[in-house]
Amino acid sequence: MNLIHLIFKSLLYILPAYVANAAACIFGGGTPVDLGRYFFDGRRVLGNGVTYRGFFFGLLFGCITAALEGILLNLDLVGTSQFYYNVFKWLYLGFLLSLGALFGDMVGSFIKRRLGIERGKPAPLLDQLDFVLFAILFAYPFAPLTLDMVVTILIITPVIHLSGNIVAYLLGIKSMWW
Repeated sequence: MNLIHLIFKSLLYILPAYVANAAACIFGGGTPVDLGRYFFDGRRVLGNGVTYRGFFFGLLFGCITAALEGILLNLDLVGTSQFYYNVFKWLYLGFLLSLGALFGDMVGSFIKRRLGIERGKPAPLLDQLDFVLFAILFAYPFAPLTLDMVVTILIITPVIHLSGNIVAYLLGIKSMWW
């Protein structure tokens, strides 16, 4: 597999997780998942950045992304039972990737709170890789990927994540560029 094909295939696989992570940030707000509770160390469990609304919209948009991928990649099968089966497989993969990404982001927030890192403050690599590692973990039993795809995703994700954050900052969606 050549490098361009590897990058494309890797991005296609992980795209629902990227979208879920971004949508949670864009459409978040409201009631925090931890309901304002504190852990036994006296710090918030997750903080105000992880919300039910962000979780719902992250899951929704990640699944929509995967369903669209399934449709576009199977246009030659429209009208057949194989088309619907393939779209459903993509939708299920998108659900697992999105759920994993959102859970990974929660784990990252939990770790940041334990380390005393405030909401919005950077935690290099943790901020960029928590969601993608859990997305892969949740989806792997259903749709395994090759080691070279995992490595590719782990290399390109920090670059894409930082670029996305800079764009979100410039658009006024995020208050910090990181």
